[in-house]
Amino acid sequence: SPDMDNNAPGSGGKGGFGSLFGGSEYSNTELAGVPLTGMSPLSPYLNVDPRYLVQDTDEFILPTGASKTRGRFELAFFTIGGCCITGAAFGTVNGLRMGLKDTREMGWTKPRNVQILNMVTRQGASWANTLGSVALLYSVFGVAIEKARGAEDDINTVAAGTLTGMLFKSTGGLKGVARGGLVGLALSGAYALYSNWDHIRGGSSSSLY
Repeated sequence: SPDMDNNAPGSGGKGGFGSLFGGSEYSNTELAGVPLTGMSPLSPYLNVDPRYLVQDTDEFILPTGASKTRGRFELAFFTIGGCCITGAAFGTVNGLRMGLKDTREMGWTKPRNVQILNMVTRQGASWANTLGSVALLYSVFGVAIEKARGAEDDINTVAAGTLTGMLFKSTGGLKGVARGGLVGLALSGAYALYSNWDHIRGGSSSSLY
């Protein structure tokens, strides 16, 4: 009958299983012009003005009254450890050079290997101890001067370097103190000049125009 033909599974009508539940079937052609309300092709989290993503300054979570830069006390641990590692590396290379030079007349035997190893160990420990002691003195003087002056600038660096050189060479008498002070002044002054080189260079170039 015509009714049965309209409800047949293979028919193109809008019956079928959808009509059993009170619904109807729709083709893609019928849905092509229907706008998808509330659907956006771009996520709302990606629709942001790029100007808000650019940060001119660094942002930190800091306690109240804390500084954004690490002070001398915080940098002291890095300075001492770095100097110890640098001294150990330099002493190891120097000890290997000295050991090979002193034992070049010996063949590659076990006594020569032991002697070279002893030289490497001795030189590495000696240089690590020396540079670590210098870094410790410099850090102590730097922190003390910063606390006494209540300011952190290049004057603290130069003063700490000079006092470190004077105290490190204090066993050599007045000449040793003077020599150590001059070396410490030169090294700390060179570091202060290097750290402010961009500022000095910018000031000199702007004065020409």
